[in-house]
Amino acid sequence: MTTATELNYVYFMLVKTTTTWLQIPTKQRFEFLEKTIKPILAKHPAVKMRFFDSEAFSGRFTDVLMWETAQVKEYQCLVEKLRETPFWGTYFEIVEIVPGIENAYAIFNQVAPLSV
Repeated sequence: MTTATELNYVYFMLVKTTTTWLQIPTKQRFEFLEKTIKPILAKHPAVKMRFFDSEAFSGRFTDVLMWETAQVKEYQCLVEKLRETPFWGTYFEIVEIVPGIENAYAIFNQVAPLSV
């Protein structure tokens, strides 16, 4: 039986696109992501990001960004850099950030996690 030992922090960032973002031509949106957001992500390789579209299922938020890391400081630094760009508040409203620790119950109880 393998037990989980390392803390893996996960942050679900619920965001809502603004009309400002939606009025930007698609090509320019991808240029912004390439020139502004991608370099920030590259400076924090210990943080992995996954992106989920939600607008068809929720009126409260349009997208979910899932951030995953074992290094909380790296996540914090990445968020601080995002806040210095139009991503934060101009192009996207940050609706909520839901933090979690993957399999924390298993680590605490020194048992194998239910999902692997």
